[in-house]
Amino acid sequence: MTATATSAPVTSRVLTGITTSGTPHLGNYVGAIRPAVAASREPGVESYFFLADLHALIKVSEPARVQRSTLEIAAAWLACGLDPSRVRFYRQSDVPEISELTWLLTCVAGKGLLNRAHAYKAAVDRNRGEGQDEDAGITAGLFMYPVLMSADILLFNAHRVPVGRDQVQHIEMARDFGQRFNHLYGEHFVLPEAVVEAQVATLPGLDGRKMSKSYDNTIPLFAPRETLHRLVASIVTDSRAPGTPKDTEGSALFQLYQAFATAAETDAMRAAFADGIGWGDAKGQVFARIDAEVAPLRERYDALVADPAAIERQLRDGATRLRDEVASPFLRTLRHAVGLRDLSHASVATAPASTPARAALPAFKQYRDDDGRFAFKLHAGDASLLLQGRAHAGGRDAGRQVAALRADGGAGLMLDAGGVTLAGDVVGTLADGVTLDALRAALALLAADADAAS
Repeated sequence: MTATATSAPVTSRVLTGITTSGTPHLGNYVGAIRPAVAASREPGVESYFFLADLHALIKVSEPARVQRSTLEIAAAWLACGLDPSRVRFYRQSDVPEISELTWLLTCVAGKGLLNRAHAYKAAVDRNRGEGQDEDAGITAGLFMYPVLMSADILLFNAHRVPVGRDQVQHIEMARDFGQRFNHLYGEHFVLPEAVVEAQVATLPGLDGRKMSKSYDNTIPLFAPRETLHRLVASIVTDSRAPGTPKDTEGSALFQLYQAFATAAETDAMRAAFADGIGWGDAKGQVFARIDAEVAPLRERYDALVADPAAIERQLRDGATRLRDEVASPFLRTLRHAVGLRDLSHASVATAPASTPARAALPAFKQYRDDDGRFAFKLHAGDASLLLQGRAHAGGRDAGRQVAALRADGGAGLMLDAGGVTLAGDVVGTLADGVTLDALRAALALLAADADAAS
């Protein structure tokens, strides 16, 4: 990502995965694309947007469809204003570090937890209901989907992941896998938090139900103008004649209009409904309002789709920069942490038998307490407690404090009546019998090991 010199300091990293199956419709635009693009422009937010083409292979076995959908989805987001100069925009399969991290996480992921994943359980229940073997037709890809999703998130230490309520479980799994890895190999991963917008906009489809491909009631986002007009005209309404007052509550037409109109325009349409506007006139106004916003986007989309080579270059460039700046260096650190190391360097395995094994390093452990708050502990190499971190309302805050302690290396620690402080903030309390110097030495040891691994 090319950041300008005047860009605000990063305070939050947000990661959004975009499924590459199907063609985007108006519901996708209002509920996901438009708000996500707007959020990516907020100061202090570092946004990652990726095309989840590896995930698409779990349910789509038509190569041409995967390719075409990837092109259409990429073009749609770019046409709607996503700016690759401000965000990380890449294709999942162009970052092989994601696949390698998936294996590292697979080695710490509990099968019992994966057994409880909603998608897998639903497939098993469906098979049982049909009298088949419970694993009939279920691939390892479906079963391991949560681990791949965890790698997507943890590789970039995302703080927040916007998801629907049905995906919250996967974020909790990512937290679990990250925490297990941290416990075994030291503090490497930020534990992400799911962001579920309480007021996510949902649009009704042609039949009044939620706009969804599964209902076959969608209005394609970039349908030609004539097609858009015909589809809006086909929206189901009741039989009330012109001049008869009409309800806005539950009206698909009114909800569609409101999703694209200003507050003043919405008030005017509400008054028109009360005055008995005819359905034909109402549909005409809905079409005109939607088309006014979509027409310039459609023009950009058509130009983008007509030049797939340009999109390919953009995606590959985004992935190359992301790998060079973030993914590859971090994966090297993780490989070192688990023991996948250069054999030419001194190690316990190559040391003479008389050489004592290297002492275990101090390690942080993050956890969620019984009261729902998040905290951490720092243990010495012999597992004795050095520092009890203070509790935080969110896991992200606890993770930030751990990161700050690791980065400081013990140099800035102070001790006062409130406990151990760093840059004026209380970070925790010393364990019984532990001195501030001992704590500083432990953090310095961690810092030196991190430098040696880089």
